[in-house]
Amino acid sequence: MLDAAVKALSQILSPPMRSILWRSIGLALVLIVIVSIGLQRLLSWLATSGEHWLEAILGPGFQTPLDILAWIVSIAAGLGIVFGAVLLMPAITSLVASVFVDEVADHVEQEHYPSERPGVALPFGLAMTEGVKTALLTILVYLIALPFVFFAGVGFIAFFIATAWLLGREYFELAAMRFRPPEEAKAMRRDNAATIFTAGLIIAAFVSIPVVNLATPLFGMAFMVHMHKRLSGPDAANLKFLSA
Repeated sequence: MLDAAVKALSQILSPPMRSILWRSIGLALVLIVIVSIGLQRLLSWLATSGEHWLEAILGPGFQTPLDILAWIVSIAAGLGIVFGAVLLMPAITSLVASVFVDEVADHVEQEHYPSERPGVALPFGLAMTEGVKTALLTILVYLIALPFVFFAGVGFIAFFIATAWLLGREYFELAAMRFRPPEEAKAMRRDNAATIFTAGLIIAAFVSIPVVNLATPLFGMAFMVHMHKRLSGPDAANLKFLSA
């Protein structure tokens, strides 16, 4: 497993991968900006509406304390946007991965498995559907775990474990579906749940590193291409292919 991770890490910096790397980083940054602007607008609207609502209830005499409270909330909102962008990075990389899944997998297969039959490109709609589902599930799980952040770091442990499970699940299934029908790919993931979760821990560690995590779609996909090949065994070259 560590050998597969090292191979994936070394390949994402290779010349053939650089174009995909820069495009994936660009798309991730665009999504981060969109999410950040949306959060900022939402929090600003909530802060303004809340101040007016409290002033109407408490009366004009509380204007100064409410102004101070609004100022504190504005600062907290700004920090919350940064914190939120960090927490949403796994969801963002899930969407980015669904766009570049086949390009990354093709490069890995050509370099490391040239004698084996290549995988079949996933239909764009299927890849995007899987990416969106994982992104939404990630956000839901994080919202559930968020209250536990204040209890001795339990929330951060929950975030890490959830990230490992979610990203390991998505990247493996994307790699497997290049060779197998979706249901068979999902069944294979369930049959090897412990191994894939352990591999997901490596991806979760990678996505936890600021700036470096922008390359998560390439690392995660390349890593799971190797893992799928290894779990498929010696008959990997004779897998059932998706219809074109």
